[in-house]
Amino acid sequence: MTTLEATQSSLIATSPRNNVAQPTSTVPSRRAIIAGRIVSAFAVLFLTFDVVFKLIQHAEAIRGTTELGYPASSLLPIGLIGLVCLIAYVVPRTSILGAVLWTGYLGGAIATHVRVDNPLFSHVLFPIYVAVFIWGGLWLRDARVRALLR
Repeated sequence: MTTLEATQSSLIATSPRNNVAQPTSTVPSRRAIIAGRIVSAFAVLFLTFDVVFKLIQHAEAIRGTTELGYPASSLLPIGLIGLVCLIAYVVPRTSILGAVLWTGYLGGAIATHVRVDNPLFSHVLFPIYVAVFIWGGLWLRDARVRALLR
């Protein structure tokens, strides 16, 4: 081996690319998966309740919607959008997409509450509390989300 080949060989062996630390496992433990399912279940139960009330156009949903400045006729489209988000979140293969869609949906809820000057902690931030359950449950149970956030 020539001196040039030996130098190139030693450079390759000490290259930072070859000394890259292996990432720690992103696979959630059994406990994390169970905890994630429980946290996600709270979010799913609340969101299902909300979507159903909108779709059946319950009197309380109509009252709340009109108090926020939207016509009662907007309940059905909003409920259908929520249903699509919910289905996407519940299906494991599309759960990340569902969480992203819910994040946009809940952002609209925040904007609505800010627009009508509702109280901060009980109304304006409430969609963020729901989003924490959505993303927290997903992070606990889904290795793909853990890998994205490492």
